[in-house]
Amino acid sequence: MISCQHSSQMTSCGLWRTFCVNYEARTKKDPPEAKAKRKLKNYKLKHSRLLTCYSALLYLLAVHRTQGTVSPDDAKSMSAMTPTERLEWLLCQSSLAEAHEDLNTLLKQYEHFLKLTNAQEKELITIFLDRARSREYFGGTNDFVNRLYDV
Repeated sequence: MISCQHSSQMTSCGLWRTFCVNYEARTKKDPPEAKAKRKLKNYKLKHSRLLTCYSALLYLLAVHRTQGTVSPDDAKSMSAMTPTERLEWLLCQSSLAEAHEDLNTLLKQYEHFLKLTNAQEKELITIFLDRARSREYFGGTNDFVNRLYDV
């Protein structure tokens, strides 16, 4: 969980938590398979939501950092890219060298996520029925979230 120490950070941390909301419903009556299916869906959506939202913000922040402003054309260019293309674009910016290691790691983590979720849904549901394996998968998501925040 991200902690905010300064009041000026409270707004951005609140926004961060809003984007990272866990939409997984908590019901006691659903059978384990339904819960596992919902966990799987949440797991898949979490990566997509995070990468979509934050790659856009990172791109626009980088443009602002170099140009002092963001034009409508900059926003159009950004929206024409996929989230991973935005991260790759950031890697091409020499002024952002301090973030390159984390950006490369994010791309590797996302590739790993895609490999993990490339299995048949039935197999993935079996994995998410196992509490330990489910935690292991979500543990990787937490690292992904923290690294995105650090960038």
